[in-house]
Amino acid sequence: MRVVIALVLALVASAGCAPSEAQPFTPADLPADTSPQEAGASAPPSPADPARAAAPWVETVKVAPGVRVVVEWPAAPDADTTAMIEVLRDYFAGAFRAVTSEGRDTGYLDVVEHDAAGDASSWVRAFLDRRRSVRGTARLYAPNVSAVSGSGDDRGAQLDVCVDESKMRLLDAATGKPVARQPEWTRKPFLQAAAMGRGDDGGWRIRLFRHAKLPDERAKGCLR
Repeated sequence: MRVVIALVLALVASAGCAPSEAQPFTPADLPADTSPQEAGASAPPSPADPARAAAPWVETVKVAPGVRVVVEWPAAPDADTTAMIEVLRDYFAGAFRAVTSEGRDTGYLDVVEHDAAGDASSWVRAFLDRRRSVRGTARLYAPNVSAVSGSGDDRGAQLDVCVDESKMRLLDAATGKPVARQPEWTRKPFLQAAAMGRGDDGGWRIRLFRHAKLPDERAKGCLR
């Protein structure tokens, strides 16, 4: 059973975290056509680009044929928030890329460490061991930095984001066809929380995953 989000700032800033449950995968229906507002993969807006930074925008990352990660960016995120959203985007895209490449692509491991690295590897391995793949669109929206601790290179933070994978479908990797029984519990959005800290190179990395599913109060904010 999934755990309700229970992150504290001490966990965010620490190098060692309590055991956690990995991000859930939620396949469901096939993707609809890309909306005209969804751009191709591109860099997020920066202070040097005020026209784009001043308003929310949508980014689409093409992971593999038939697989996309769509990110709904907020208006004018600061530099750290931008970097953290990029990290979570790269994790989602990378994890799906690992699945669709049958484990050959391991780039997703570049943005995780500590407990999150083990959870991410286990999540990918569960697909590979069962000969499963994916097709469709995962959507990340309403990102919010809900907690911050420390400063400078010792700074830690928690990024919350709503995840909707209802436009995804679980496939038999051998045939490329949808499996007969798609999990019913995977058809609702959930809240993903990622505790992040700065690595030795100063870049943000995910250290701990938690999530909340409906009817948890925090997940209700992901309903549209």
